[in-house]
Amino acid sequence: MTDRFRNLLIIDDEASMRHMLRLVLEPHNYRVSEAENGAAALELIRKEKFTAILSDIRMPDMDGLNFLNQREVRNLDSTIIMMSAYGSIDTALECMKLGAYDYISKPFKPDEVLLTLRKAEERQQLQQENVRLKTALGKQTSAFSLEQIVHRSDKMVQILRTVKTVATADSSVLISGETGTGKELIAKGLHSESGRRGQFLAINCSAISPGLLESELFGHTKGAFTGADREKQGLFSAASGGTLFLDEIAELPLELQPKLLRVLQEGEIRKVGSTRSEKIATRVVAAAGTDLPTAIKNNRFRSDLYYRLAVVEINLPPLRNRSDDIPPLAEHIIDRIAEREGIETPQLSNQACRQLSDYHWPGNVRELQNFLEKAMIFNREAVLELPQLPKAERRCQLDIDGEELSLKVASRRLEENYIRRALTHTDGNRTQAAKALEISLRALMYKLKEYEIE
Repeated sequence: MTDRFRNLLIIDDEASMRHMLRLVLEPHNYRVSEAENGAAALELIRKEKFTAILSDIRMPDMDGLNFLNQREVRNLDSTIIMMSAYGSIDTALECMKLGAYDYISKPFKPDEVLLTLRKAEERQQLQQENVRLKTALGKQTSAFSLEQIVHRSDKMVQILRTVKTVATADSSVLISGETGTGKELIAKGLHSESGRRGQFLAINCSAISPGLLESELFGHTKGAFTGADREKQGLFSAASGGTLFLDEIAELPLELQPKLLRVLQEGEIRKVGSTRSEKIATRVVAAAGTDLPTAIKNNRFRSDLYYRLAVVEINLPPLRNRSDDIPPLAEHIIDRIAEREGIETPQLSNQACRQLSDYHWPGNVRELQNFLEKAMIFNREAVLELPQLPKAERRCQLDIDGEELSLKVASRRLEENYIRRALTHTDGNRTQAAKALEISLRALMYKLKEYEIE
């Protein structure tokens, strides 16, 4: 038994019963106190806290039911178990209504008392764990704020100002930007600034098969399909009153897009296998990479859904376009890694900061984090020495023809180049190439067709 259940009070007018229970319980590490009736028990609980109470019902001066009715007892956190040799179902129900956890009939075996106490302990542990998890979730949501997003550039200052402005609205928000630019952080910032009391939940639309994704989003009824042995709540319902973040929205299967459109238009969902709709109050924040316009053009994403999602659109610039943010981001990442590893935080030299700021960072913040973590593994000096970055990826050496200044053309050229390099690096293995590029296999297949890559 744990310490939480060692302090126990026995209330019974029969000294022999109190003595018997003491002999049973003390070998199991219970610290036992005794009272001959309810009045004496009240005196004890005013002086000492008990985690469990075993009480007889029929006693002189104050019986068990009157004891349960006392204001001090109703406010106790103690688990109360009633005992009686004159029990009936009506008596047991009356005890439960007054707040008792369980009821056992005399005479009983010692193991019966111990089993009832163990069940009560497990119940209290589950309740405490539930409270702990809810508290942790509340802290996690409330603890995050926009001030935690490390930035210095004017572009990010403007973006965070926009986030604060739109956070309290109920409108959908679409966050666009390359992989690794921090779209989920912005979504969390929207939620924390919104004042919504519900949860912030996130799902990656490319990480779950289309058949399971519908059930994850909308839930299902028992028997809706093979293996649906119980009813399941979907993420839209679970996040009601809060925010649901749909990452990689461009990968949402076409057959689910009308259902998402209905959620945004009507504010209601229908579980898989159900004929009844359910109202929700979930705010949708979606994220998309730079390939969403291509998906719309190729009829892989509905334009009407896009307009419903992008009531407000926030575009996160890649790290190469906000190089002022790189030094403070690097210092923040180094601090976190050092704290995690339990080591002294190394310093970045001015030369190292310039080296980081000059790099193109195609993987954005995620690549910066991986690079610094690798550097810290192999260098434990006071000043962090950085490995050489690939020269071909330096921002000053981007090959954009002087006659062609279109960002769209340059972006497509860079994307095609990376896809070809990934396929070469993985010997044509498309699954591994998609993993290296940090996109889904489906997205890679579409891009191979678009760029006519064999």
